[in-house]
Amino acid sequence: MELPKLVARFVETQNNYDSKSYVDCFTDSAIVHDEGKTHKGKTEILHWIEDANERYRSSMKPLKYEEANSKGVLTAEVSGTFPGSPLVLQFHLGLKDNLIDSLNVTG
Repeated sequence: MELPKLVARFVETQNNYDSKSYVDCFTDSAIVHDEGKTHKGKTEILHWIEDANERYRSSMKPLKYEEANSKGVLTAEVSGTFPGSPLVLQFHLGLKDNLIDSLNVTG
């Protein structure tokens, strides 16, 4: 599956557990919603992804990607060290200036 450059980089940095490069995919004021919590700005997003990488060692296999206007939805099979693995999750992306401005992870 061919993904837009930003989305491909988002997936690659997650699969390589490269937290710093992962955060570089986001705007300075980005907001992430995951597991009932909200993380605002690059510093909080970095802490969130470092913790998630350590706890879950998750990787994603893209299944589908749709984009319209400034929004994208990545559907991916996510596997790792969490109950129910693998799961199919949706990553709802708000896009701005070729970066992710918001991310909401749903199951």
